[in-house]
Amino acid sequence: MTSVGSADASPGTVDTGRLDAGETRDGSTFGLPVAVVEGARDGKTLYIQAASDGDELNGVGVVQRVVPRLDPDELAGTVVLVGIVNYHAFQVAEHRNPIDDTKMNRAYPGDENGTSSERIAAATYDVARDADLVLDLHQGSTSRMIDEVRVRCGRRHRLHSECLDLAKTFGCGYVLDQKGPDGQLARVAPSDGTPAIDPELGGAVGWNEGSIATGVEGVFNVLRGYGFLDGDGAVEPQTRAKAFDQYGSPVGGLVRYEHDLGDRVSADETLFEVTDPFGELKARITADNDGIFWRSRRLPQVATGEYVCSVGKNVDSY
Repeated sequence: MTSVGSADASPGTVDTGRLDAGETRDGSTFGLPVAVVEGARDGKTLYIQAASDGDELNGVGVVQRVVPRLDPDELAGTVVLVGIVNYHAFQVAEHRNPIDDTKMNRAYPGDENGTSSERIAAATYDVARDADLVLDLHQGSTSRMIDEVRVRCGRRHRLHSECLDLAKTFGCGYVLDQKGPDGQLARVAPSDGTPAIDPELGGAVGWNEGSIATGVEGVFNVLRGYGFLDGDGAVEPQTRAKAFDQYGSPVGGLVRYEHDLGDRVSADETLFEVTDPFGELKARITADNDGIFWRSRRLPQVATGEYVCSVGKNVDSY
């Protein structure tokens, strides 16, 4: 039997419940929605979580579609899913936890006696650290972004190759292989011996069915590729970037892009132009390096210095 919070699943069963994570401002307890799918056969444990950033909802859509499709009688091992991590931010559709103004994916491994975000991180990490594999589902918040997977442990880490293999098995086509900031789950878990990746499933206000479908397929690729389900994972070469060039606007105005997401760009090629409200050109921004047009802001209006887009660079295939 596997127990996570109030969810208890014996072999060949599924159970849902809540993982206690603190109290709200009126003193009532709150819990994170959790599901446990306990396979009929022994095997590894896969931990999946979504919405550690409260406005990144594509991962919630993935969880919502994956759980009904998991048949425990066909499963070897255990799948544990926390459907909504950043409880307070999710309630108000914000990125950061409004209780402590913290980005949850900078709070791992957490502190059970710390801030609101640290306590939630500690509660979820207590579950994640016991798994064999970790998928932390994200998206580009409200930016437009390609579907990608981030390997955040760093290229010199002892589990780097295992994390790269997990990203390749997930298989959404693009991988960012760049060491992440302190406190990211996909960086902390490998340091404790658990391969972990950070799928960034596009960018949307609300959620995007195409990116959700990519995420669902990625989860089932992992389930097949690591022996949870029968069948072979659809492992194909991935396009990898090792860093970003990020571009802001030198002027205020309206942005007009010269590329679509996923396009290859060359050094000195125009990325975007900025015009005034009457179409008069104010600035033309070119690429510093060869790469892939990876991410861009959704709204066209920008102020001086405001973020506009990112280009993945140092690109190869593996």
